[in-house]
Amino acid sequence: MKKILLASMLAFAMPLASMAQQEEEDTENGVVSLAGRKGFSIQSKKGDFVFKPYLMVQTAGSFNWYDDEGLDKAYNQDNIENSGFSVPYAVLGFTGKAFDKVSFNLSINAAASGAKILQQAWFDVKVVDPFAVKVGKFKTPFTHAFLTTLGGTLMPAMPTSLTAEVIMPYVLNAVTPSMSTGWDLGVEVHGLVGGKFGYEVGVWNGTGASTNLATKTFSDDWHIPSLLYGGRISYMPFGVMPSTQGDPNRLNENKLLVALSGNINVESENESTNDTRAGLEVSWLYKRLYLAGEAYYMHVGFTERQKISESYDYVGGYIQGGYFITKSLQAALRYDFMDRNALDADGFLNMPAVGFNYFFNRLNLKLQAMYQFTGRTGHETQLDRDLDDLGLSMHKGVIQLQYSF
Repeated sequence: MKKILLASMLAFAMPLASMAQQEEEDTENGVVSLAGRKGFSIQSKKGDFVFKPYLMVQTAGSFNWYDDEGLDKAYNQDNIENSGFSVPYAVLGFTGKAFDKVSFNLSINAAASGAKILQQAWFDVKVVDPFAVKVGKFKTPFTHAFLTTLGGTLMPAMPTSLTAEVIMPYVLNAVTPSMSTGWDLGVEVHGLVGGKFGYEVGVWNGTGASTNLATKTFSDDWHIPSLLYGGRISYMPFGVMPSTQGDPNRLNENKLLVALSGNINVESENESTNDTRAGLEVSWLYKRLYLAGEAYYMHVGFTERQKISESYDYVGGYIQGGYFITKSLQAALRYDFMDRNALDADGFLNMPAVGFNYFFNRLNLKLQAMYQFTGRTGHETQLDRDLDDLGLSMHKGVIQLQYSF
């Protein structure tokens, strides 16, 4: 049965994929939108070589208030934690093209540590217009929220349903995957067919951005390499969808995107589980309005060596919208949902958020602010309710200022 599932996933993925690294200048580096900002670049006289450095710095002030569960007052643990000032990203990189066939990109995030300092490093070879091969460390093709350029998101904090670790019974708490797959090392083929259909399919380590080494093994259960296999397809009837969730330079657009994605991470979580994910997304950029919604699913099953027969299913998603009240001021709303304790247990998290963005267009500055409330609904017992939001703040406030070049 497991082999049939894998074969089905691969059959789904092979003709698939997305617009990751879309063939537009505003999405060429995956970090910050360059739309309408030529910046500084070096170009050969013949135009067959272009080199463009870029920079993005984010500074933020955060406030997080946690409910009493999980806090031990005997150790003077406070309700207010993880608050103060931070630098979420300090990215310095360069991107470019050579001979209209090879694109390349490298970026360093000085705000990170360990292997995550190397945020991405890849080159992309266009064989023919609808077929290219990308190799290196880059974004895996899963979820609109993540594939949006870092500098172009509607709110300064990603949807919690994507980033929060799931909850399992106590004896299984060493296995804590999340919906997101993030940055990773691998290879993919991708392209844009007819200006409307995007596809992307590939294989990655499945270890995320935390290592730049080859550390994977061979699956004892399925007898294939223990890697992340994934793909995504997208349909864009009005041309390529910019990977931004609001840009003051794009107030007369009409772009629509519908995408399906799926992946399976073989022997993830220290070789203990096989995690299968699937996602559906819709996003629409119409003049001053931006709307998007996503739903995603994850199945976590254990390897035979774990001798655990149970498996767990999780769902999550969000809807969000932004509207430019003026050419510089964008209002933002989001409703985030997550069944964090698996479908076989009652209760879920609902996380509404409100915010705004102000663009200092001539200065390449972006000011963002948001507030999010984490609520809990439908749990069978008070203990279940208390456990469901462990590690998540009930009240979150963020003010962030971003400079990009």
